[in-house]
Amino acid sequence: MSFSSTILVAATFVKELLQNMGWPEWLQLYIDSFSQWLDGVLKYWDLDYLEYLIWLFLPIFVAFILPIFLLLLIYASVIFLHCYGLRNRIREAYASSYWDGARTSIASFWDGVGLFWHGYEITGLENLPEEGPALIVTYHGTLPLDLYYVISKGILFKKRTIHCVADKFVFKIPGWGKMCKVFGMTPGTVDDCIKTLKDGHLLIIAPGGVREALFSNPVNYETIWGNRLGFAKVVIGADVPVIPMFTENCRDAFRTPRWGRRLFRPLYEKTRLPLCPIYGGFPVKMITHLGKPLKFSLNSTPEEVKNQVETAVNNLICEHQILPGSIFRSLLQRIRKKRTPTKEQQQESTTIIPSIPSTREDILAENGESPHKKQKEKRIKEEILMSELRPSNLEMATCPLLFGEEKYCCKNNEDENEENPCPNSNSSSTTSQ
Repeated sequence: MSFSSTILVAATFVKELLQNMGWPEWLQLYIDSFSQWLDGVLKYWDLDYLEYLIWLFLPIFVAFILPIFLLLLIYASVIFLHCYGLRNRIREAYASSYWDGARTSIASFWDGVGLFWHGYEITGLENLPEEGPALIVTYHGTLPLDLYYVISKGILFKKRTIHCVADKFVFKIPGWGKMCKVFGMTPGTVDDCIKTLKDGHLLIIAPGGVREALFSNPVNYETIWGNRLGFAKVVIGADVPVIPMFTENCRDAFRTPRWGRRLFRPLYEKTRLPLCPIYGGFPVKMITHLGKPLKFSLNSTPEEVKNQVETAVNNLICEHQILPGSIFRSLLQRIRKKRTPTKEQQQESTTIIPSIPSTREDILAENGESPHKKQKEKRIKEEILMSELRPSNLEMATCPLLFGEEKYCCKNNEDENEENPCPNSNSSSTTSQ
């Protein structure tokens, strides 16, 4: 039986089945309309031509889909081997508690996903205490995969479950109740967070929440904390250190379109529904940076705590994130590695070769009496003055100093409507280019 004959027999069978069944009167009209439409399709649709198109594009379909399917199988095997390499940790976790084993198994899976899809790394893991409470305050990416990776690292290498503050709508998602319970997610009230910290747990919170996740500008990684002081009250009430956190390129992995941010921002402010579309899933390089713990006295006000913590997070952004954000550059970061100098180069750089003055000008220069000294100082002053008068819409301004070094200063973005790409330009941190 040919392909066209098979489709014709199947369509006829469906038509007879629909006509022979007893339908309610209000539905019978729609069934008759569908039967007439099916007759028209079978009458005017050239099934032989459809069969020709299927056989024509089948090799192309197989040629592209099959390699992708095989690649997914290979990655699944790699992730399985990664989890198998952590079998001792998983076995120990199952021996201590049933749910500890489940947490360790899931953490092994997500650690493998982060390693092979994002080349995930974490710096400053030693800043997490081996025991005792601490509050981790982070910048909220569009889709917070970095939180999954950090929680996985904490379970596998610190043997500590990092509790997480989640938005209220997360607890309303079907099937997420057990996940929230096993991984210690909390809706984020001040009393619940203080209780979690006083019980000796680690807690991670993103003060920007869904607003920052959906509507933060991917160009300058702006923090949208507003007047949220809840986490600051938790810090004062629980008397715990604060660890600032930022994940490099987190907003280049997933993004929200610019038109979506403009259109759905007013709707979110009124309904609190996260309706802004998300696109991405790009395998960009992701590196989480954990800063030094910040300690506050009980006499500190929530505003002071909020400002200092936000400044610390912004400093991490300025120090580690290349601005403006770029998906292409973040992808290249997967294959571009920092070159470390060899031992011979290090020895050459540390070896001091004495200079031998050969001319009268060199001798005068050593004594501070060079005839070109005044001209050189005048030229440096003119360059400094010109650098200060340069237009402010440049991305970076290079300011030559008397010490022969170059400092890079964060500047305003080219778009006048966007905020400064370096949220705290007065901080001591500089953007690494």
